Amino acid sequence: MVVKDKSLALTPRQRSALILCDGKRTREQLMIATAGIGVTHEDIKFLLDLGLVDVGGGFSAGDTQPMSITPPHPPPVPAPAPAAPVAPSFAPTPLERTPQQRYSEAYAIATRLTSGLGMRGFRLKQAVEDAGSYRDLVALLPKIEEAVGAEKCAALEQVLLG
Repeated sequence: MVVKDKSLALTPRQRSALILCDGKRTREQLMIATAGIGVTHEDIKFLLDLGLVDVGGGFSAGDTQPMSITPPHPPPVPAPAPAAPVAPSFAPTPLERTPQQRYSEAYAIATRLTSGLGMRGFRLKQAVEDAGSYRDLVALLPKIEEAVGAEKCAALEQVLLG
């Protein structure tokens, strides 16, 4: 479902790795199968952390246990609002996010912005979909801003550059 409707901001590499999690391949077999497209252990761990894939004995057992896509869970029930004001929790600053985290968030924004361009933005949309790293998206930022305007591109710029 996540692969088809693109409801989560997965990189093309993460999406490919997710498709190959068939319950038969181990983590190492998955790494070998996706080496040509640059899937890293961090990509696999990201899928595990999101709960999209399951390893029988946990991440450390991923070398010997087959990995499979976990069935979709029902949407979480929102927690009731607190009765009294709660002290603000620590929220990491944009500078504390890794390039992979920035890429995942920015990829979703860039895809949404360029998909609204129609045929005139086809090549730009394709370039965004082919962008495989944080640096690739940063390089596309001026072109996206030129195509959609500075106002619409502000959120993307904030995520990429902080």
